[in-house]
Amino acid sequence: MDTKEVLGSSENEECKIDSIAQSWSVISNAGDNNKKYIAMESLENYLINKEVGIIKLLDPPFEKSTLEPGYIKAYLPGVRENGGQYTHAAIWAIIATAMLKLNNKAQEFYRMINPIEHGKTKELIWRYKVEPYAIAADVYGASNLLGRGGWTWYTGSSSWFYKAGIEYILGLKIENGILRIEPCIPKDWKEYRIRYEYKTSVYNISVKNPNESETGEVKEFFVNGQKIEEKQLKLIDNGRIYEIEVVL
Repeated sequence: MDTKEVLGSSENEECKIDSIAQSWSVISNAGDNNKKYIAMESLENYLINKEVGIIKLLDPPFEKSTLEPGYIKAYLPGVRENGGQYTHAAIWAIIATAMLKLNNKAQEFYRMINPIEHGKTKELIWRYKVEPYAIAADVYGASNLLGRGGWTWYTGSSSWFYKAGIEYILGLKIENGILRIEPCIPKDWKEYRIRYEYKTSVYNISVKNPNESETGEVKEFFVNGQKIEEKQLKLIDNGRIYEIEVVL
């Protein structure tokens, strides 16, 4: 039942900030331009724990206040949606960061929540306690459970993680059969490659960054050695191999 109570406000004792509202102000393009950056800065300041490697859903967690947000309050503080990392939302935060062209941060946060980062040492494995090769739907965010992985082998989160990496960091965008490259990579990335199969055709894409671009703006776009002024390509199902070179 809607009680008209305000959630996610600085005036609240608990849940002063919720990452979904911050991220989707950017993803939906509903937020004012200047406020989008403020929203993501607040998300980084209050919800990202770089030492543990998590992006929390909300903070502080629900525990003692009279607010009734629904079933998530039944979880212990810091567990799952109640102040832990709910990985769907963590990835939306990364996508929003990439959309604002905060290139270094987007790649840093993407790497940070990669499960392999939780398994680099014996100490990290003992804290994480789940598989370091499968996305966890949630990672706990408080007290003695801090940094422990929750529900693993969760395809929703893994699909979003894949989408964030391929589409928003490497920048492979395909809409209405048109291929474009809109990367959000750190400026010290010199080059990367993508092999994309479209039905019977193969597109080998080489993205080069000789000038350490900070914006990821495409300067030149070549297909089989021919410069394409539109800097995009219509996909064709003809069994051929296409060599694409993109220069930032």
